[in-house]
Amino acid sequence: MKPVRTDLTFALLFMVMLAIAMGNTALQTVLPALGRRLGAPDTVVAGVFSVSALLWVVAAPYWANRSDRQGRRAMVLLGIGGFTISLFLCGMFLFAGINGWLAPFATFAGFICARAIYGIFGSAAPPAVQALVAGRTTRDERTKALTLLASAFGLGTILGPAIAPYLVLGHFWSGGPEIGLAGPAFVFSAFGLAIWISVSRYLPRIEAPAHGAATAYPSIGGQSSGASVTAATAERSEIIGFFDSRVRTWIIIGLVMGHAQAMTGQAIGFLVIDRLAVDPVSALEPTGLVLMMGAGSALLAQWGLIPLLDLKPRALALWGLGIAALGCIATGTATSLYGIALGYALASLGFGFARPGFTAGSSLAVGPEAQGSIAGKVTSVNGAAFVLGPSLGVGLYELWRPLPYLTAALVMAALVAYAFFNLRSSDPGRGASPAQ
Repeated sequence: MKPVRTDLTFALLFMVMLAIAMGNTALQTVLPALGRRLGAPDTVVAGVFSVSALLWVVAAPYWANRSDRQGRRAMVLLGIGGFTISLFLCGMFLFAGINGWLAPFATFAGFICARAIYGIFGSAAPPAVQALVAGRTTRDERTKALTLLASAFGLGTILGPAIAPYLVLGHFWSGGPEIGLAGPAFVFSAFGLAIWISVSRYLPRIEAPAHGAATAYPSIGGQSSGASVTAATAERSEIIGFFDSRVRTWIIIGLVMGHAQAMTGQAIGFLVIDRLAVDPVSALEPTGLVLMMGAGSALLAQWGLIPLLDLKPRALALWGLGIAALGCIATGTATSLYGIALGYALASLGFGFARPGFTAGSSLAVGPEAQGSIAGKVTSVNGAAFVLGPSLGVGLYELWRPLPYLTAALVMAALVAYAFFNLRSSDPGRGASPAQ
């Protein structure tokens, strides 16, 4: 068997995961500018992603089980096909709205329908990709290979916002219709089509015996916590409930923290436009810079600082929530691009500590026989935060610009007190490591 890192099959599957994360976060980067350009309310813009996130959370477990019967390759093609068609239709509706062929309400109604395709069918690919990789590796290689695969989502959250501003295209011809802010949707749909063709042509028709797990919705601020890797590799001999006394405190922390992160991440594009007092298109590059710094800070925490500091889950949660609270205050009160970027990076660094703390703490709270079940719960919590979180954040932003950030800071401070009195240090000999 060829090493997984140099294997063509692994490279194809890595690109599938990368494309899904890049395309989604690129679209999220430009959507605040699109909403302002078309005159749509900010809450409507946030609702677009809430709908697709809800459908993803509901559909992902279904596709994870379905791939056991339908076949992994078919599910990968279905997922990347849904991603491609959704982005193309999003681009068409936005293109029509930008050129005045559709009213703003009709544009966003069509856009929401197109995003629904992504939420329903895009979630079919990650579990099948996991199962294919797990089935082609030995037991010793499996966790490392799946962790590397999961890093594609994290890398995509950096590359999507970084590339999106440069995909805003001009006119088809002089005086012709403008592509403008619909450009990222068209470019990433073409990228998705290329990957779909490559997968259909080069992915072997093999059926892996392993089982893939549902993956949390790929979104700005939603960096991978490693839970889906554990869910895909662990046995499920004991089923754990969300309100099980062993994990209840961790679940509450994860759910509240996730909503705070989703609130602040979704409002950041509007904050950049308003604080810098620039037109929406000019705000794309600074918005991409802020989001890229936030994603990079979170990955720095998860890939570098956590292994270096070797903090236990309780310490990760306490320090992470405290740092996130300070970062939220700095972001909400900043008046310059430098201040916004620095504050958001600090908040993301804190979330980058706290998310793995939540994952590892939940894992360590139960025995080996319940690892698969609790990992599934962690993934569900991470995904659920992006259903209501974005709309809550933008709704608060419309009331007062600093409000989502100050609210998140207050919530994080309350969680620090809650965690301090309700969390006990876990035995590091059981469960997953914080760095997973």
